[in-house]
Amino acid sequence: MFVFNLGSAFITFFAVVGPPKTLLAFTRLAGTRSTEELRRLAAWSTVVSALIGLVLGFGADELTTLFHISDQSLQLAGGAIFFVYAVALVFGLHLGTDGDGEHLANPLADGIRELLLPYIASPLAITAVLVASLNRDDWGWKAAVAGAYVGVAVLNYLCVAVLAPLMKRTHSTSLEVASRLLGLLLAAVGVELFLEGLAGLGVHLPAGH
Repeated sequence: MFVFNLGSAFITFFAVVGPPKTLLAFTRLAGTRSTEELRRLAAWSTVVSALIGLVLGFGADELTTLFHISDQSLQLAGGAIFFVYAVALVFGLHLGTDGDGEHLANPLADGIRELLLPYIASPLAITAVLVASLNRDDWGWKAAVAGAYVGVAVLNYLCVAVLAPLMKRTHSTSLEVASRLLGLLLAAVGVELFLEGLAGLGVHLPAGH
């Protein structure tokens, strides 16, 4: 299956919603916010993100049953999403962001809204949590998956909290380079996940896969 163990789950979450992607999102917000505002925004968005990960990690079976989604359908759709997003990332396009929209009067609420798709409720992260949770049926595994996601969310917060003073002076070019390299990894993850979905449907794949 796509996720073999806790280490694989953690690495997958790190790739789709870890510090490289999170720091890029917060750097874009640093120009109009103070260091304390960035840290407060990071704390609240981390709490919301962690709660979403816990709900999806423990409720993946119920969610897919409610919408009549098979594991293979989720793998095929998730693989396609990963690949499309990764290709856009490699070419410097950031899907799900809207930097030209109207801003809310509350800076905290406005920041959380801007982080909603790229970080808090990332389609990539949601797909990864669901696929990982459905990989096994026991509650211990689901707790491990949810814990791995929460661990990445906490790591994101620590990185933002420590680096917040530097974000206002950091040029986004270096983070863009890291983001594009991450896109290559995500493209491979998407292809692997799509192939797992095909294998689950009985499509014959070469033995080397």
